Amino acid sequence: MNIHEYQGKAILKSFGVRVQEGIVAETVEQAVAAAKKLKEDLNSSWVVVKAQIHAGGRGKGGGVKLAKNLDEVKEKAGNILGMQLITPQTGPEGKKVNKVLVAQDVYYPGESETKEFYISVLLDRAKGRNIVMYSTEGGMDIEHVAEHTPHLIFKEEIDPKVGLQPFQARKIAFNLNLSGEAFKDMVKFVTALYKAYDATDSSLFEINPVLKTSDNKILAVDAKVNLDDNGLFRHPDFAALRDLAEEDPTEVEASKSNLNYVKLDGNVGCMVNGAGLAMATMDIIKLAGGEPANFLDVGGTANAETVKAAFNIILEDPKVKAILINIFGGIVRCDRVAQGVIDAYQELGNINVPIIVRLQGTNAEEAKALIDNSGLKVYSAILLKEAAERVKEVLAL
Repeated sequence: MNIHEYQGKAILKSFGVRVQEGIVAETVEQAVAAAKKLKEDLNSSWVVVKAQIHAGGRGKGGGVKLAKNLDEVKEKAGNILGMQLITPQTGPEGKKVNKVLVAQDVYYPGESETKEFYISVLLDRAKGRNIVMYSTEGGMDIEHVAEHTPHLIFKEEIDPKVGLQPFQARKIAFNLNLSGEAFKDMVKFVTALYKAYDATDSSLFEINPVLKTSDNKILAVDAKVNLDDNGLFRHPDFAALRDLAEEDPTEVEASKSNLNYVKLDGNVGCMVNGAGLAMATMDIIKLAGGEPANFLDVGGTANAETVKAAFNIILEDPKVKAILINIFGGIVRCDRVAQGVIDAYQELGNINVPIIVRLQGTNAEEAKALIDNSGLKVYSAILLKEAAERVKEVLAL
């Protein structure tokens, strides 16, 4: 589950990570009030107005602006709030900005120069270990750094039995070319950051940039946090951090019916039980010359109501030109799936999209009889190869 920058910073701060302070605002008036409070509490005469969306590269799209006074805060916040922010991670459609973070200016003058770093904590699935990935080249796209200067990216593997060790935190600070108070503060920063990542069951903590201020303090200027959905049962308070406005409405609707659904850009809707079979189904659609319109796993305990909900969700996509239902009845009964398809078809009526149904396993014969006697205009298939041929046929119509 993705969360906003201001929410990620709040989590980091609760674990002792120093962050760039800020106040979230949903209106221009709230943004101005936030700037006034930052000036009073932190003596921050300049502030940064930052769009809050679930995507990186906000600055490149015009979603991060420096404001030198309250008039500029009003202007910048007014321009950003409500805009359709397009970044390399949003796609061409962009995302609407409903909130901004008014943050303190931390690039203040001092005895030494400021310096930006990149630090993230994530899981290396191949090795089964968490890693701290870091670089001296903060403030840039890490993909760009990896492509053009890979020698500037370092990785520290963490043994899950013992966690991040003090010598590893010191090694990170050393590789970042720090010394003195900045070195000590970076050791504390990395230690607290890893503790936050581990304790919250997260799948990603990405801080870009991590800033060394001119007075040698280390703090998080940004925070991209991804909480592992599978660990949310241990953190019920995190459920309130979910922002449904940032998610695809269809995917939100699917989650209410306990469906694993991801919208894609193709023309063939898929309804399958089991993630592995769903991937195989998407492959045969590609081989048949089509493009999957979605990933949809109804699960092993699907019933008529679940299938009905899945059917309705697929048909909401105007790009869908055909639907392939591919069910292997192990735990789930094929006749229940067939009944769900029939119920959805009869309820919606006037469905002009061809439907290919492949049902194998428990009660497959009963399921076939239900569909054959329903009067539905569907194409039946037994083998995966046959299903692929059917897809090719209906797309050619």
